[in-house]
Amino acid sequence: MDAINWRKSSYSGSQSECVEVGWSKSSYSGSTSNCVEVALEPEVVGVRDSKDPGGAVLAFPRRQWMAFVSGLRDRRR
Repeated sequence: MDAINWRKSSYSGSQSECVEVGWSKSSYSGSTSNCVEVALEPEVVGVRDSKDPGGAVLAFPRRQWMAFVSGLRDRRR
């Protein structure tokens, strides 16, 4: 994955104590804007459209996300 892009939660307001989420996109994406970005957190994995970073976010339990990615890798072999 490429470098992580950090963003402050919109719920934080102007407070300095807030939670930041790191989003990254696959290195296979290159410079195209048709990408999926992923935020890996300890319990949850967030997925969003890179063209709409302020839009909807899908959240998956980390264990289910890892099983999904593993299944994709197995299909490529």
